[in-house]
Amino acid sequence: MLIKRKSIEKEESSRPARKPKYAPVTLSEQDGVRYLHFGTEWVQGAMRIRKPNWPELEYAQQMMAWMLWLDKPAQIAQLGLGTATLTKFCYVTFPEAAVTAVELNPSVITICASMFKLPDNDERLRVVEMDALDYVNDEANAGLLDVLQVDLYDATARGPVLDSAEFYQSCNACLADDGIMTVNLFGDHPSYARNIKAMNFAFEQVICLPPVHDGNVVAIAFKRKRAIDLEALAARAAQITADTKLPAKTWVKGLAVK
Repeated sequence: MLIKRKSIEKEESSRPARKPKYAPVTLSEQDGVRYLHFGTEWVQGAMRIRKPNWPELEYAQQMMAWMLWLDKPAQIAQLGLGTATLTKFCYVTFPEAAVTAVELNPSVITICASMFKLPDNDERLRVVEMDALDYVNDEANAGLLDVLQVDLYDATARGPVLDSAEFYQSCNACLADDGIMTVNLFGDHPSYARNIKAMNFAFEQVICLPPVHDGNVVAIAFKRKRAIDLEALAARAAQITADTKLPAKTWVKGLAVK
């Protein structure tokens, strides 16, 4: 996640030490919202404490824009757990779907369970500790997913940590015929053009929603090309909003100005 925010935690003085394998996981809270950081001021996710399953940040809501085309996904996966926002929302919103989250840092999984209300694994929910690249390259996942949501940033927020055409080709390979991928990008960063170019190489069709926050842009990539029928999408958006309270109508308005 790419919103800048000062952590309210005191910065610890440091002395020369062995470089850790992962960035430290730190927390801050303000106005009833708990934030996840990787030892920097950059926010990696957020949870409103009184509404733990709600996607608090607008970019996270936009990551659900695939709902405009898919209403009954059977298999949903997230690459990058963050505060488990997408994982929890998909788990409670689609009770017939299997939900998988892939996270490399074990401390993120632990903190999500203890501080961000992540449920335990069960017959529908699977949170796995592994590299996202290994997940998408696993032949067992080929053609499996209806939805793939990608949000892979490190502590420095210099752009997604996986952004090659080969990576996005592997993401495509994981999708079923009507599958859709959403990706969190940073529109004001040089990585944006590189990612869009790589996605356009790997997918039949890529569209983007307007930027939010400090420049977050959600890209939507389709396994097969689809007509952008604004009238039909508006009707679907109204249903999404009625069912979930997500601001889906704004997504369609964003597509209309493209």
